[in-house]
Amino acid sequence: MATRTSMSADQAVRTALAAQQLSLPRPGAATDRGHVRRLVERIGALQIDSVNVVARAHLLPVRSRLGGYDRDVLAAATSLGPGRRPVAWEYWGHEASYVGAEALSALRWRMHGAEEGAWGGMVEVARRRPELLVAVEEAVADGPLTGRQLQALLEPTVQRRTGSWGWNWSDVKRAVEFAFWSGRVASAGRTEQFERRYALPQRVWPAQVLATPPPTAEEAADVLVDVAGRALGVATGDDLRDHFRLPLELARGAVARAAEAGRLLPVLVRGWGPGGTPLPAWRHATATVPRALPDRPGTLLAPFDPLVWHRPRTERLFGFRYRLEIYVPAARRVHGYYVLPFLHRGRLVARVDLKADRARRVLLVRSAWGEPHHDGDDVLALALELADLGAWLGCEQVEVEPAGDLSAALAQAVGTAARG
Repeated sequence: MATRTSMSADQAVRTALAAQQLSLPRPGAATDRGHVRRLVERIGALQIDSVNVVARAHLLPVRSRLGGYDRDVLAAATSLGPGRRPVAWEYWGHEASYVGAEALSALRWRMHGAEEGAWGGMVEVARRRPELLVAVEEAVADGPLTGRQLQALLEPTVQRRTGSWGWNWSDVKRAVEFAFWSGRVASAGRTEQFERRYALPQRVWPAQVLATPPPTAEEAADVLVDVAGRALGVATGDDLRDHFRLPLELARGAVARAAEAGRLLPVLVRGWGPGGTPLPAWRHATATVPRALPDRPGTLLAPFDPLVWHRPRTERLFGFRYRLEIYVPAARRVHGYYVLPFLHRGRLVARVDLKADRARRVLLVRSAWGEPHHDGDDVLALALELADLGAWLGCEQVEVEPAGDLSAALAQAVGTAARG
């Protein structure tokens, strides 16, 4: 194993931003399928979530990196369509995620172990009614179908149970989800209503994935830790494990093998440990350590952005304590319902609770909060970013409500930005 070298916390931030493609120029409207493919391959996983208060969770990280792109490009890049296959594929990576071909191939290990890894209700139906799995596969052989369509086709008279919010699935729903988990069916994309469209893997996955047998757990972990290492740049073992939610011992073994092979280089990051002490970590062998921060406009980050989704890492990198408060009762929320951190000049300097009021075509800032180290340039940059995000969402103006310690200054900056 290589000798452990030392790097500063600032160097770690610059390394992480470069690895996460937050140091490059943004193509904006020129974004194409190739940009999407390369981005997903590089950041490892693009988490999917149904919350649409601002925009779907997977739409925002792409904008943070590529600028104001055409959302139809992303939809086409992740969907089966006439004469085209996806260039990124949905599966259980870091939660439900779009992943690249390399990660998808490795994740066939998770598919192969579905009976041990999938949720209990799915497994129970798969064992009790195996003929239902066959029926699901046969039903989608002629083309993609949603879960709702499969329910209507296979068991149209069964009523959805009530009384257990979120988990009152029918047998068909559980069978479809098990078929997806186990790789018997694949996602051909999502509808405008965010329903997954199911198809046979042969129609959706790339040829190299179809031609490769499922890897062993160790082989899969080696690939997924390597993908995570490239995506993070510099990381602790826990960061690497979390990226694809690997079992602890499996991840530890893969990290040790990657270190022995020279794919992960041991480093000591000054300032990452308790009280600002050094902390042992790993830098991927391909990671760059830029000499300076990127000269980029500030960008708002979705709560499920891979730069900040692992909250302990966010605190280590930026000294920024971040919690998602969607499921916290309103009276107990500290910062708001759907809060986006603001990245500017390599620091997280503020956070805003946002809502796209589509009926009024207004981007509403329900509250705004500054970090102790923010300055006037950060506030103006945030105002400009809000205007740009609002325009991308089809909002004609930005409104700032008087909540949060940054709201007054931000309202003034938003007014200045609007006047040009």
